[in-house]
Amino acid sequence: MKSKDFSSATPVSDTLQTKKYIPADGFAGLKENFKADSLSGFLVFLLAMPLSLGIAKASDFPPIFGLVTAIIGGLVVSFFSGSRLSVKGPAAGLIVIGSGSVAAFGGGELGWHLTLGAIVVAGIIQILFGVLKLGKLADFFPGAAVHGMLAAIGIIIMSKQIHTLLGIDPKMLKGKEPMELISMIPESIMHENAHIAEIGITCLLLMIAFSFIKHQKIKRIPAPLVVLIISIPLAIVLHIKTEGTVANFALVKIGSIFEAFSTGIIKADFSGAVNNFALFAEYVVLFALIGSLESLLTAKAIDNVDPFKRKSDFNKDLKAVGIGNILAGLLGGLPMISEVARSSANVANGAKTRWANFFHGLFLLFAILLAVPIIELIPNTALAAMLVFVGFRLAHPKEFIHMYHIGKEQLLVFVTTIILTLTTDLLIGVGSGILLEIIINLFNGTPIRQLFKTTVTVTETENNVVLHADDALVFSNILGFKKQFQKIPTGKHLTVNVAKAKIVDHTSIMTLNSLTESYKQSGGTVKVTGFENHRQLSKAPTSTRILKLS
Repeated sequence: MKSKDFSSATPVSDTLQTKKYIPADGFAGLKENFKADSLSGFLVFLLAMPLSLGIAKASDFPPIFGLVTAIIGGLVVSFFSGSRLSVKGPAAGLIVIGSGSVAAFGGGELGWHLTLGAIVVAGIIQILFGVLKLGKLADFFPGAAVHGMLAAIGIIIMSKQIHTLLGIDPKMLKGKEPMELISMIPESIMHENAHIAEIGITCLLLMIAFSFIKHQKIKRIPAPLVVLIISIPLAIVLHIKTEGTVANFALVKIGSIFEAFSTGIIKADFSGAVNNFALFAEYVVLFALIGSLESLLTAKAIDNVDPFKRKSDFNKDLKAVGIGNILAGLLGGLPMISEVARSSANVANGAKTRWANFFHGLFLLFAILLAVPIIELIPNTALAAMLVFVGFRLAHPKEFIHMYHIGKEQLLVFVTTIILTLTTDLLIGVGSGILLEIIINLFNGTPIRQLFKTTVTVTETENNVVLHADDALVFSNILGFKKQFQKIPTGKHLTVNVAKAKIVDHTSIMTLNSLTESYKQSGGTVKVTGFENHRQLSKAPTSTRILKLS
């Protein structure tokens, strides 16, 4: 997911914003926007159903529990959410952690139950994150490391799903690391199941074709829905349901929701915390940290495209996601986040309030109660095609070009994060990206004493306020600057002076742009001065700036 890149690194506006109509919240909002929100919820449901099934299968969870998570994200979490337009549910970005956890805890049903225990504890930690007001967490991570993490996740998703798309028996893929799966691709192409591969490749081409469509009305049709409409008849015509051993894994099998809970409602097993505490703690941290980070990034991105310019309460949203994960974990579901594709579709479909998320969950509930025979006609290769496309978008070549455009040092952090995530694990990969960014910032002039501390002074005269950022503004100390910025009363003529800052890195410039945009929307004016004293590390407007030697 790409952060918004403003056209100027020194945003200046003297235009006061006119207050606009804001949709009502709560039950008044339901009555006021029922038509728009129910329609958007239905369209998002059409997107969410196949993706939730595919994400569950890729995470080695029973497929029906992908829908359970999405239903909880809609019917329950929408009432607690701090973000009006984001849609909660299972996400491709957590596939790697989910499947890794199931495998690490022994695989199969045992691995699933023990993973659920980690998800519940991670949900409790996410609530604590919200209580401790750690919604600012996303600002601490350097942008290049975050994008590198997402690109690596995309590559890992593709490395496994390409084999499923080609009709390779899932048993052949168990226990394989990402680099092994990548090396197996030529062999899988040579031994593809022709009929399954034909359906999978057709579905992938449909997903690609839809990404190029510009017509607004056609774009509102969810591409996964078109894939299902094409793939189900193809599977019937090609008789893949009865094609020998392929019948065991060719079509989605979810069973009855009543059957799924016939052995008990509570699915989580917490014995992993006792039997292997280090492993349990590792996955609790991964679910809590990566899930929170992805949720916050999505909420921030959706705020940028909210037509009513509303701002999310990130701390409240963290608590809502935590509540959802506790409930989902107890009932057998995948971890949930604010999911970017469904949230973006929600905005594009004209949603007005949180009720659109609620309706998406409601329609999923109807589907799980009434449409299981139809759902079980979906070929697994169609779900794999959707996930391959999702993975490709996360690791799109444009991401590499974008990082190079921002600066070679950002590309280095980005690629390092990818490589170490693929060859080791997610925590080491992200940690290496953060460490490398710190080293680069030190090399570019950040004083050691300023790595985690910001020197900010404020001068004020009547309606004019000047915020002086001295020494350095980098990702690791930007939270201190943000805290000082947010103390400035609204409606002032604010000047941010960075003339003495030895370095202002890319992540800090992105944060500064976001802060200035928000301040202008609140009715003030902002001017950023002092960048004329700096040299850019690339021609990109948000590239790192380093103070020129006098």
